[in-house]
Amino acid sequence: EASGGVNLETIAAKAASGVDYVSVGRLTQSAPAADIGLDFKPV
Repeated sequence: EASGGVNLETIAAKAASGVDYVSVGRLTQSAPAADIGLDFKPV
């Protein structure tokens, strides 16, 4: 597995190095947060 510093400019070289997997944390770390709430009402 290869990870760290993966972006569009570096992914081809990392994949060509022979690793089985390339881990991309940037997909989730740079995503905007979603503000989701859940309200319960008495029945």
